[in-house]
Amino acid sequence: MTSKPSPDQSGSPSALSLLAVLGPGFVVAATGVGAGDLATGAFTGSKMGLAILWVVVVGAVLKFVVNEGVARWQLATDTTLLEGVARHIGRWAIGLFVLFLLLWTYFVASALMSASGVAMQAIWPLESPQRGKILYGIAHSVLAVALAQLGGYAWFEQIMKMCVAVMFCVVVGTAVAIAPDWAAVARGLVVPRIPAANGEGLTWTIALMGGIGGTVTILSYGYWIREDGRRGLGELRNCRIDLAAGYAVTAIFGIGMVIVGSQFIEIDADPSKGTTFILELGKAIELKLGAMGRYARWAFVIGAWSAVFSSMLGVWQSVPSIFADCWQLLTRKSQDDALASSVNPRSPPYLGYQLLMASAPALGLWASFVEIQKFYAVVGAMFVPLLAGVILWLQTRSEVAGAGRGTWFLTLVLVVGVVIFLVAGGLEAWGIIWPA
Repeated sequence: MTSKPSPDQSGSPSALSLLAVLGPGFVVAATGVGAGDLATGAFTGSKMGLAILWVVVVGAVLKFVVNEGVARWQLATDTTLLEGVARHIGRWAIGLFVLFLLLWTYFVASALMSASGVAMQAIWPLESPQRGKILYGIAHSVLAVALAQLGGYAWFEQIMKMCVAVMFCVVVGTAVAIAPDWAAVARGLVVPRIPAANGEGLTWTIALMGGIGGTVTILSYGYWIREDGRRGLGELRNCRIDLAAGYAVTAIFGIGMVIVGSQFIEIDADPSKGTTFILELGKAIELKLGAMGRYARWAFVIGAWSAVFSSMLGVWQSVPSIFADCWQLLTRKSQDDALASSVNPRSPPYLGYQLLMASAPALGLWASFVEIQKFYAVVGAMFVPLLAGVILWLQTRSEVAGAGRGTWFLTLVLVVGVVIFLVAGGLEAWGIIWPA
């Protein structure tokens, strides 16, 4: 466990203390921003320009409030959100979630392996691009398991912070280097507007808002703050500061990618291919920046690799904790049986799931399962509003009182978030099942 920051004589945390509480929030930022998110930001910018920047801010705020709710429940009750679901909704809900988690894990892990392979192939190419993607993807998966198992949480957090630093410098540096219209940037941040974009404006607005800050990995924050030794509502302020910093970084990533994408309207690439789109964007940056373009392109590709690998490492480290928590909840004999205070990374459920997610999804490097992906996307689109709804329900339970229930403002934002993401998820599901 890490030592807690102490306030200075004025009663407020010192600058050094504030830096000390910034940990799991940055891990959230690094895990939640992958190649697909970067590609969505860039492609939305290329389609809709700078007018859409406000959406990034709204998305980050909504995800912050949802994640704050996860942390608040855990600090108030000393139980994870999944434990609350099992106790107050039922084990059947945990069973359904495990089925979704298995599906989510397969496609996310497969996508991360593929994206890592493509990014490394661009940095250090092998003779065959397809072979390079496969070999590098598998190698990254093995490396992520090794780092998650051998280093412990403290080392894992430091690696993630370094990845965040690389991503931040690259994205912000590129956005500044291409010299956008800063007045238009300011208007896009403060004036809500949805450009028509050939009838696709609402679709891309929803995609951009939903792509900020991850989905299932929001649950991971509870396990990370437990590893960091944070317990009790006395830690709520630290968690709010930590999450605010993490989602501010996430928002800056998104804003930077929209700015970059807005300068390259003519890019002809498919954003669904994630890293491939980012690599094409790197080539466009090289052409635009002239003499410095080659260096900018290499920096951008390395930044994309950092985003992908940090996301992989975060998923490989945290998602087995979610599964192990579910396993304990489903296998204990009664609701009154005590659970372990933290998930042991050497326990059979954790280690078994980690090895499974690091190996079986590699099949996706060779094959594509379109129909199953459609079903997965429909279910995944509805996860965030479901999570927000669960938080709203649990914070009314009898064991939660005072600060544990949150302010009226946070509750209002959660309700608004449920409505927005339900509409977003519904429209996404409609477009998947009945495409135009």
